[in-house]
Amino acid sequence: MKIQIQSLHFDASSNLTEFIQKKVAKLEKYSDDILEADIILKVVKPEISNNKDTSIKLKVKSGEFFANKVADTFEEAVDLSVEALEKQLLKFKEKTRIK
Repeated sequence: MKIQIQSLHFDASSNLTEFIQKKVAKLEKYSDDILEADIILKVVKPEISNNKDTSIKLKVKSGEFFANKVADTFEEAVDLSVEALEKQLLKFKEKTRIK
């Protein structure tokens, strides 16, 4: 799986990018069809708590999955987004198994 991380209007630390890559790579255990993951990080203005916005788009052979979460930290937002994508992938897997 190809993982692309884009941070808008700031530079993501190497620790943050490693954390994201590790978390997103775990999604591969839910589906072998994941081709690419696009992650967009941005800080929502004004500077208040809950202002770290993370969007993850997974491109799979049969379509796309998307999750967007806002939290106090990027790590928390990534965790929430990955959780949402896990649910989507499991649901999709169940639907395709039924057919």
